[in-house]
Amino acid sequence: MQYYAHPRNQFWRLMSAVLGENLADIPYPLRLQRLLAHNIGLWDAIDACERKGSLDSAIRNARPTEFAFLKQQCPLLKKVCFNGKTSGRFAHRFINAGYDTLILPSSSPAHASLSFDEKLAAWRHVVE
Repeated sequence: MQYYAHPRNQFWRLMSAVLGENLADIPYPLRLQRLLAHNIGLWDAIDACERKGSLDSAIRNARPTEFAFLKQQCPLLKKVCFNGKTSGRFAHRFINAGYDTLILPSSSPAHASLSFDEKLAAWRHVVE
């Protein structure tokens, strides 16, 4: 019941470096509060799917989350960032709705073709 809870997932480490504060070592509810303090929220781009295991590559029959509620709750939302190509498949829906989008290299430990520093270079664009 926590986003990016796997200890080898680099999401919290990447966001810590981007934001300049240690999010990885604080309790999960505080991590979310600190993201919100930086005007960053977490949201699932995929509402439902079939998947055996935890790998994104195992996702089948993905149904995107309807973002009408998000748009209503966050009327100042301007940019939607996707953690990896799997969720990034839905970027066109946001582009068509007028949002800026950014498809980031996955923070998953399974995405090992890029080093942490290479991923971080792309992730720094989250706050631009």
